[in-house]
Amino acid sequence: MLARKLVAEFLGTLFLVLTVGMTVMTPDAAALAPLAIGSVLMVMVYATGHISGGHLNPAVTLGVTLRGKCTWADAVPYMVAQVVAAVAAGAAVLFIKGSTNAAAVAAAANEYSVPAKLLAEFLFTFALVYVVLSTATAKGCAGNSFYGLAIGFTVLAGAFAMGPVSGAAFNPAVAVGVTVMKLAPVEGIWIALAADFLGGAAAAAVFKAFDMGDDRPSI
Repeated sequence: MLARKLVAEFLGTLFLVLTVGMTVMTPDAAALAPLAIGSVLMVMVYATGHISGGHLNPAVTLGVTLRGKCTWADAVPYMVAQVVAAVAAGAAVLFIKGSTNAAAVAAAANEYSVPAKLLAEFLFTFALVYVVLSTATAKGCAGNSFYGLAIGFTVLAGAFAMGPVSGAAFNPAVAVGVTVMKLAPVEGIWIALAADFLGGAAAAAVFKAFDMGDDRPSI
């Protein structure tokens, strides 16, 4: 059962990060990258949700685990599968794009300060994980068919709003993938890792503190 879940998480994250790299590194598609990224996330959530919960994001896995809807025995392998998928996707994009110089793409966010980038990543990762918990785990939303749209379009909004500031990772696996692709400098990866995990944990804490009340066994 766990192996099936890990395959689902790997594939969903792989296609998410692959879409990030291919759209951002293609000038003609870059303007539509947020739409593409949000859409593929929505699709992958629908595709994997009934198998693994469709986390596709270590920050979401952390939040769902702290929420009590995923065991640590599943959470750690989930995170490993997500990061391995991100690295694989980054390598695939580099192979496809060959000698394309992506340094100029990554430079766009350099005019913003580190605190601004941290806040941008934290706010929308918080929003993303909170939406996940609220639409996919709350009793009041049990059996709904819209949670994938909600999750995907949260990323869509965040990409448009915060993309120019932080690169809009909102996901530690994406942060690893774009670093592998050389779209972001290695020395700056800690910003996304720290802000995204903190955002996921904070969302879980807020959700539990306000106790939305549910009895669904898992996400």
